[in-house]
Amino acid sequence: MAEANEARQSVESLPFEEAMKRLETVVEQLESGEVPLEEAIRLFEEGMRLANHCGKTLDRVEQQVEMLVRENGDWVKKPFGTEEDLD
Repeated sequence: MAEANEARQSVESLPFEEAMKRLETVVEQLESGEVPLEEAIRLFEEGMRLANHCGKTLDRVEQQVEMLVRENGDWVKKPFGTEEDLD
């Protein structure tokens, strides 16, 4: 149990770019099919933690991003969202 907490904390402390690079490496290793089963399970769990961390980071950043929109000749700040969010 302590190992899982340490692994989670180490993933959560990674900057986004490093977490993405590590996630890509994990996926490549798993896709190779050359990893023993126990190692594949460990890599899968690490990959899930990394993907979760990256997803949360992107969600936080999206909430912070604003866009400038011209309305009636003036620039107005609006929250950034996808077209689906605006519907």
